[in-house]
Formats: sequence, structure tokens, C-alpha cells
Amino acid sequence: MLPAPLTAAGGAEDDADDTTLDANQLPNETLAAIFSFLAPSEIVTLTCASRRFNAVAERILYSSIAVSDTVSDAQVLPYRTLRVCEAILRRAHLHDVIKHLGVRWHAAEDCDKGLLAQPLRDVACWRLRLVLNVLPTLESLELLLGPANLAPGASSHAIEAAIRDCALPNLRYCSFGAEWTKDAHPYGPVLDAFLGSCAGSLHHLKLYDHRGAVNVPPGIFPHLVSFRGYANTAASLLPNNCVTYLALTGQDSDVTRDNLPRMALGRAPLRYLDLAGMSVRPVLLRSVAECFPALEGIKIRLALRHTLHYALSGIRLLSALSSVLSSFPSLTYLDLSPTGVDQAAQSSAEEELCAQWRQACPTLRTIVFPSETQWILRDDGSWGMVQ
Repeated sequence: MLPAPLTAAGGAEDDADDTTLDANQLPNETLAAIFSFLAPSEIVTLTCASRRFNAVAERILYSSIAVSDTVSDAQVLPYRTLRVCEAILRRAHLHDVIKHLGVRWHAAEDCDKGLLAQPLRDVACWRLRLVLNVLPTLESLELLLGPANLAPGASSHAIEAAIRDCALPNLRYCSFGAEWTKDAHPYGPVLDAFLGSCAGSLHHLKLYDHRGAVNVPPGIFPHLVSFRGYANTAASLLPNNCVTYLALTGQDSDVTRDNLPRMALGRAPLRYLDLAGMSVRPVLLRSVAECFPALEGIKIRLALRHTLHYALSGIRLLSALSSVLSSFPSLTYLDLSPTGVDQAAQSSAEEELCAQWRQACPTLRTIVFPSETQWILRDDGSWGMVQ
């Protein structure tokens, strides 16, 4: 504790100032509020200051956990993940504190992923399962398990090996995925049961490698507002649910006359569609406009070489979109930034296209070109580039 400063006469300045701040006298709630503004590395340092600081800092550090591992022929197990699992299992008093858990595994180049997959399943996925079963208040879960699902002859998906018998009734955000090949084991009833356990709380769902339907009752997700995944999976999830944001992955041929209309059977109209995960031909956009008339925003990676006229050069290739955009009655935001083009931005050509497209689609207000240049409609009806 520091002494009070002295006056010229040698005494304390004032009785009101004859106090100093002792952090040990602060309530835990105040310490937690102060620590929350610090970087994780600084909070780790504070854990060594005192037992009380350690107790407060631990609750902050363990509230959100993210770990990433690279496995290889020389290191077949994700040791960071295993250490995190052991630390969680040893600290039962922190189980209700953990709200976010994120695990990502990657395989090094030039390694045998099939050989790596078996120890990942047998050791690491089993450890994850033990951890998930002691985290009843978890709100966010991300499992991206890299090559773990490439084990030959596996009896279940690697994600299902980690979530089997787990119930997370407070889960709001869920993101699952692993590397996929045609021989990889598909998801099964374990995933269906897991999603059913968190159906009442789930807001956001990402299933990166699930290519089939999810077998859950229609309307089981009353709060689900966003989904990212394959078309067939989306068609099984959206009916009678309130998804307003949809991101599709795969190929545009995966979106068919059968599954696209089923995606439009939600209790709320779809407002935003992200098609950056596939190369899109204009014929699909016309079908999208027909099924989702309330669509306000769309992000597209156009398949330019396969669909638009070669005689056109540079950005003027995009002028062919006018006939497609006229089919969208409510579109205000158009993002073409995922589309690859060889030429640099041409502001005059982009501004010309903005005017041309708004003539076809009068509701347009914001356009992002493949150059990533953004244009917005001004109050006077002209288009301006966002600097």
C-alpha cells in the first residue's frame, strides 16, 4: 500500500486523500469488471498475483475457450486440445462458467490423413465427449475436426463420436464440420438427437460437411435465424422455422427444383442469401427470385466464364445481370465481391452498371463489385463510391 503524499509542511495533504486503493479490498464483481478490459495474456499474469486474483481471472479465461491444433505424421494427436480437455475436467467449479468452446484441427501437408483419423477419433474425440457432457450451460460450440472423419471403416461420423449422448439445452450457436470425401462416413441419428436437445435455444447453425437431410420434426427450432450448409440439408431444416439468413455451399447444381421451393416454406420470409460458397449461373438466380420474393440482400460468386458472353470485355461482362436483377422485387443490397475477375476496378464502368442495374431493379441501394468497391445510392438519385 502506497503512503499518502506529503505537503511542504511534512504532513498529509488532506484527510480525504489519506487513502490508497487496495485491490484486495474490492469486491469480486468489481475485479471481474476491471479484468474484462484486459488482454488474455495480461489476465494470465494476474492469476499469479494472488489466490483471489487467480479465482477471478480463471472465471474470465475459462468463459470462452478456443484451441487450434495441426496434426501430422510426427504428431498424430492434437495435444493442445487434450491439455485443454484435462484442464476443464480438473476444474469442476468452472464448468458452469464456460459459455464458448471452439476446437479446430488441421492436417499438415503431405501426411496420410487416413492414418491420422483413427487416433483423432479414438483419443481426442473421446476426450471431447467427456468434456461436453460436463458443460450444461454451454452457449456456443464450434467443432471443425479436419481429417478426423477420414478413418477407413468408421462406424459413425467423427463429430458424432464427440457429441454422442450430449445434451446442451442452452446452446445458441453451433458449427460442425470435417474434411469430406465420398468415402467419409455420413452423419446419422446421433446428430439428429443432439440438435433435438438444443432445439429450443438454437439461433445459428452451420453444418459444413452434412450433405443430406436432418431428420428432425418441422418447426422444431423456434429461434433459428441463420443456417449455413448444403442445399438438401437446408431444405430439411427451413420448413416451419424462422430462418431469415441462409448461406449455401457446394455446387449450384445441388440446388434443384425440388429442394429450393422447400427452403421457402419457413414461417418467416428469407431476407439474405449468401451464395459465395458456390459458382452461380444466372439460371439459378432466376429460380431464387421466384422462390424468395422478399429477399433484400444477396451475395454471389458468379460463374462468369460459363455463363456470360465472351465478346464482352472486363467488367462489362456483368451487364448481362440486368435481365436477372429485374426478377427481384425487394432487393436492396447486391454483393458480387466473391466473383473473381482479372481486371482492376473501373469506376466509370461500375457507375454505369449501377445506373443500369437500378433501372432493372428500382429497389437497389447498395452494390459491391468484384473489385470490392462499394457504391451507394445518394439522396439525389446518383451513385457514389464509398471511400
